[in-house]
Amino acid sequence: MDKFELNIDEAIEIRERQKVNVPSLYKVFLLNDDYTTMDFVTRILEEIFHKNPVEATQIMLHVHKNGKGLAGIFTREIAETKIASVEDLSNQHGFPLKCTMEKE
Repeated sequence: MDKFELNIDEAIEIRERQKVNVPSLYKVFLLNDDYTTMDFVTRILEEIFHKNPVEATQIMLHVHKNGKGLAGIFTREIAETKIASVEDLSNQHGFPLKCTMEKE
């Protein structure tokens, strides 16, 4: 056999498809309280959740009127990081703003 000739079994490589698990997504909600200012909530939505000013204001008003509002949907690790960032920034500014996350 010439070194450039391949046995048919060698030429065909069978690959098993690997099952790719799609990560679960989580909804992050901001919770209303009687102390955190509307301006601060809007700032949080712009800085941490990267919302534009109009969308941030709409979400803030929804939180104010309904008790909670959806800030975004993320993988678990990102959702946890966003929540920690909100709580850290809120504590630095003396606000009790809280977030929750729920599996989608």
